[in-house]
Amino acid sequence: MNDRELVYLQDHELDPDLHPFELHPQLQQDTILLGHFILCDLLLMNDATYPWFIMVPRRSDVGEIYHLSEQDQSQLIKESSILSTGLNDTYTAEKMNVAALGNKVRQLHIHHVVRFSNDPAWPEPVWGKVPTLPYSAEQVGEVRSRVNGLLKDEDDYDPV
Repeated sequence: MNDRELVYLQDHELDPDLHPFELHPQLQQDTILLGHFILCDLLLMNDATYPWFIMVPRRSDVGEIYHLSEQDQSQLIKESSILSTGLNDTYTAEKMNVAALGNKVRQLHIHHVVRFSNDPAWPEPVWGKVPTLPYSAEQVGEVRSRVNGLLKDEDDYDPV
């Protein structure tokens, strides 16, 4: 190894007192907190065009799934699968788009977008296809109620 190579220790846990978790400012601006899984915060993208949810592991300085410990990777997949299954069933999705891109926001976050063949972006990605349509307070309440209902039997989820 030369002095320019970066070594990443996968199971290295940062001291939360020295490196507290903070949600990226762009995610704070664009989303609404719905609840907490054991590992991840569950956020609603503030765009009523699509049922669009984001999971963010509460770990500092993590930009990729492989940066998480093996235990956290397993927990992330478990939580994502629970959410995806519930969203698919509740919204009667034609397709669940689940992705961790991070091109603009480097903090690890996983998009869960419920897709339909009649949505405005189909079959393309949802980003930038139509102007953002923010939720009304009433709509946020409806989504919150719907998501809390689908996760009500999950011991590993706490609604906000």
